[in-house]
Amino acid sequence: MTNPTTRNLLAMSILSALLLGCGNAETTINELESIVVPDTETDDHTSGDTDGDYIINSLGRLAVTSTQSNNISLLDIDDGSLLDNFALKYDGTSISASANNRYVVLNSRNFDTVQFLDAGLWREDHVAHIHDYQQAPSMSDFELSGIKPTHLSAHEGNLAVFYDGDSEAGLPAAIHLVSDNDINSQTTVPTFLEYPVNMHGVALPRGEFVIATIRREDSDNTSNNNTLPDQVAVHHIHDEELELEQVIDMACPDLHGAAQNHEFLAFGFSDGVMVIHDHDGEFEAHKIPNIEAINKVRIGTIYGHENSELLVGIASTHGSGAATVLTITPEENEMELLDWQGLENANPVSYSFTYDGAHFVILDDQGYVTILAVEQHEGHTHLEFENRLSVTELDVATMPEGTSFGMAVSKNDNHIYVSDPMSQHILQIDIETMSIEGDMELDFIPAAIVWLGIAAEDHDNGHH
Repeated sequence: MTNPTTRNLLAMSILSALLLGCGNAETTINELESIVVPDTETDDHTSGDTDGDYIINSLGRLAVTSTQSNNISLLDIDDGSLLDNFALKYDGTSISASANNRYVVLNSRNFDTVQFLDAGLWREDHVAHIHDYQQAPSMSDFELSGIKPTHLSAHEGNLAVFYDGDSEAGLPAAIHLVSDNDINSQTTVPTFLEYPVNMHGVALPRGEFVIATIRREDSDNTSNNNTLPDQVAVHHIHDEELELEQVIDMACPDLHGAAQNHEFLAFGFSDGVMVIHDHDGEFEAHKIPNIEAINKVRIGTIYGHENSELLVGIASTHGSGAATVLTITPEENEMELLDWQGLENANPVSYSFTYDGAHFVILDDQGYVTILAVEQHEGHTHLEFENRLSVTELDVATMPEGTSFGMAVSKNDNHIYVSDPMSQHILQIDIETMSIEGDMELDFIPAAIVWLGIAAEDHDNGHH
């Protein structure tokens, strides 16, 4: 019998060998039927036996929104074709990926709704074997409702949606916790927490816990803006509820921005970063004070990766394009200014760790991708400039008003994807060779871009 893995790998490798490029997007829609997974119920498999695995070796898919319409397009990276277009229900919808990268998360903050678009590429772990699935994209009927969904954080198979609430209407903040399985099965009662008051907060899912912000009474709150929280608490996931287990004993005024790696969680606030050490479900915290280079500007955004010892913090004045980039090393209790060697007048517009956490990528408004390697020297972890690549030959002064370059980073290999509103295309870049490998033409001006597909950890472990 022909091994389904071999058949599929052969087909996908032929596609992957082709250069990307799709001409007029209106004429290159691929109608995909669902791939039928062979029936292996009668196969004699034992745990760890991969003979029955059904593997799809795909580079993934891209979701791209338009500045000219309320539409979102799904592109197949393997051949550069347009799979389908979807009309978004609400204006101003932002996009991101679900916890296991199957769904485009459509966050309509001003309309109190989070919707999900199935990108059509995912993996299921059947213990004795794994099955990959590939089908045409489709809009899910599953929706989440809450007042002003704002911060979304994914980790270890769960997506935490934090709702700010509304002070004028007296509506409190809340958290929903959902997995891709919840979305697929349209879970009627997803895991939920409701606060007594509104707040502009954040929640980080972590295994059987959710670490989330707390806004204290105004008389106790140390934040300059009382809608911002100044404490963090550990909640335990129990059935469909989040039960308060521990309040971290540290005041963090004007708390904003959070990220995590394999051992630590970090929350930015007005004069430092609170680092929480997770030791087998026991949580302890310490503070890393801001360095003088920040000049009293809060670290409001933090990036982390499960495999990276360091975190990256972004300090900027609200509404300003200027940003100070810093590295945060929780193990060493240090914060350092990062010289990412940006060119004159270059301001970052997008940041991300690569799929394996070995590099950090900065895309700037002058059209350059900067690659920084995570290095260790005498036990000290730091980021080191490695390379830079220009993604455009056009004059950035011709950038359409209100637009900028966009970036999506693959979660299964060393490719990144950069959208260019001036030339209306998406470049596929290999950061190992720092070369442009493909070019996907668009017939609209791109806004946001997100990668979807089967992540590397799913390939390695058979589960997320």
